[in-house]
Amino acid sequence: MNFPAIDPIAFTIGPLAVRWYSLSYIIGILIGLILINKFIITYKKNITKNDVYDLLNYLILGIIIGGRLGYVFFYNLEFYFYNPFEILKIWNGGMSFHGAMVGIIISIGWFSSKNNKSFFDLTDIICLVSPIGIFFGRIANFINGELYGKVTDHTFGIIFPRGGELPRHPSQLYEAFFEGLILFIILNCLFFFSNLKSKSGIISSLFLILYGIFRFFIETLREPDAHIGLLWNFLSMGQLLCIPMIACGILLLVYVKKLNEQQIN
Repeated sequence: MNFPAIDPIAFTIGPLAVRWYSLSYIIGILIGLILINKFIITYKKNITKNDVYDLLNYLILGIIIGGRLGYVFFYNLEFYFYNPFEILKIWNGGMSFHGAMVGIIISIGWFSSKNNKSFFDLTDIICLVSPIGIFFGRIANFINGELYGKVTDHTFGIIFPRGGELPRHPSQLYEAFFEGLILFIILNCLFFFSNLKSKSGIISSLFLILYGIFRFFIETLREPDAHIGLLWNFLSMGQLLCIPMIACGILLLVYVKKLNEQQIN
């Protein structure tokens, strides 16, 4: 199957070109904001709509700064060491999910400390909606014809313009499905149809564990970054970063379970 001819530029306003990748961030944030405002009614915690709008400013900074610095340090440190001003050119691409996640955690920690809000209550509601942003982000990666998978003879295979003449796994769509749609369904079903609403931090730990597992296995079908390749001829950088993510999720799950039991007692 040939790659569908989709223009990465969604539309233009005068000299300004608005790309699907930028729109994916905007759409993900807007939908997430709408859902969070609905969730806090069910959540019945000390979080208001004003808190959500204030937190949004912190989150946007965390996503942009963390995502960019994560890419710089994890994926292309040598290039940016010799070309430091290129770090500011985020319009040229180069964002890391794991870096953005760290940026979000720091942003929530800063906001919760400043406003006397529960850190885990905030991370839980953010984790409930984060898969939406991941879904649209991966769809945008597909439209851009980037981050494609390894060569395959499967019927799902697509010939990407930048991937040579052989069909490859559309790994962006696999990630959109599992890290986006499936993860969203699992976390929200657990939240709304169990007693996890009253147990702060459980959703956050499950997000770390499940995203890490999904990403780790999908990375086996994804073409590694050309300038990095496979580390030790075995792991991609994405897989390597998922290992501490899963481990932190498991440790957090143990910790918040004990914390919630102490609060009940």
